[in-house]
Amino acid sequence: MEKIYEVVRIKQVVTESSLEYERIREPKHAVDIAYHFIGEDDREIFLVMCLNTKNIVTAVHRCHVGSVNASIVHPREVFKSAILNNSTSIIVAHNHPSGDPTPSREDIEVTERLAESGRILGIELLDSLIIGEKTGLTIKFTSLKAKGYL
Repeated sequence: MEKIYEVVRIKQVVTESSLEYERIREPKHAVDIAYHFIGEDDREIFLVMCLNTKNIVTAVHRCHVGSVNASIVHPREVFKSAILNNSTSIIVAHNHPSGDPTPSREDIEVTERLAESGRILGIELLDSLIIGEKTGLTIKFTSLKAKGYL
């Protein structure tokens, strides 16, 4: 006789945090949120911001912790939090501990793969951000949407 298992609940751990911006209106808003969560980490961190139909951030998920120069992410981990939070779109971000937000070939390829996965799932990837160093009040960053990769 074969055993059949039923998934009755997928647990999501929730912690509260206040965000400076309620609604994302421009990349800088998302950059400020991402920097708050991952800006000064010494390893690459891949972050997913889940948004509703009004571009209000409903959840922020620390998807993957990598090494000093790499973070391997898979669409299933990225979109899991978006699905659990009934998101209509996401913004992803990761930091470059070197402080240089120049995108690598891998950054571009991951962004393209996530955009395609999002189209299939019906969850739009609004932007993919690379967070660099902060000098004074200015955070260096690259928006892959602004660069034409989305």
